[in-house]
Formats: sequence, C-alpha cells, structure tokens
Amino acid sequence: MEFILQIKRGRKCNMKIKFLRRVGNRFSKLGKGRKKQQKWRKPTGRDNKMREKRKGYPVVVKIGYKQNKKLSGAINEKTPVVIMNIKNLKKIKKNEVAIIGKVGQKNKIEIAKIAKEKKIQIYNLNVKKFLHKQERAKTSKEKKEEKSAQKNESSIKKDIQTNNKTKLKNNKDESKK
Repeated sequence: MEFILQIKRGRKCNMKIKFLRRVGNRFSKLGKGRKKQQKWRKPTGRDNKMREKRKGYPVVVKIGYKQNKKLSGAINEKTPVVIMNIKNLKKIKKNEVAIIGKVGQKNKIEIAKIAKEKKIQIYNLNVKKFLHKQERAKTSKEKKEEKSAQKNESSIKKDIQTNNKTKLKNNKDESKK
C-alpha cells in the first residue's frame, strides 16, 4: 500500500506502509514468520494503544492512506493483464505486465516460450527457470524410457533362452521314453 507523503521541503516521496494486526509478531498462527497469515484486523481491546492511536504504536487503517487511482492495481507502474491463451499474449502492449491465469501445463510451456522470444515480462512465472526445469524433466524421462527399453530387451532375451532350454530338456525327456 503506497501513498505519497508531502515532506516539509516540498518534495514527494513514496512510502510503503504495511498494515498488520496488533500481536502479529508474537504468534505463528497470526503471522510470525508466515507472510500469508499476516492480515489486518481492527484493534478492539479496551486498553489497546493502536485503537487509541497513540504515538509510537503501529498505524491504523484510515482513508488518507489510499493509493493514487492511476497507480492502484498497477505492478511496477504497468497494468496487469491475465493471459489464458497465446492470443492474449500476442495482444500485450509495452505498458502492460502479463499474469498467467489458470492454464494447463502444455499451454503454459508454449506461452513461456513465446514470452521469452518476444521478451515479455510474466509477473507470476520465472520463464527461464520454468523452461529449464521442463527441459531437465524431458531429458530424464527419455533416459528412463531408454533404460526400460533395454531392460525389456534383456528380459525378452532371457525368456527366450530359458524357453529354449526347457524345450531342449523336454525333447531329451521325450526321446528317452
């Protein structure tokens, strides 16, 4: 949550204020060391210093901290666009950031490859790392298939040899009778 603060000298500077609940730093279930659990809750206690807005205590949410409308919802001063397929990716402009929606693995790989070629930034995906991981998985899968094919061939040869031996034994037994 960014807001613009006027300083005595007349300069503007961006300040970030993170609004967190009162005892969020004490218990892990309220967010100590767990970012997703850190949420704002209005202080309601009788002697609560945050509720009384005392000096030296964390700030309470107010209307004055609202973000500039032009910057609200923006990521790095660019408007986010949800991508569900390749057509959406091709429509992206310079002042927009891509966010991959709920897409399957095959489409995700195709989108990542096109984004890498066109140098489009995807906010919720590290393209280079993702594609490298896919390549490694593909090569390891091919190696496993080769090993399994070799095992199958060797097992088939062993089966043939054992069958031949049993046939020879059976032929010898029949010839003795």
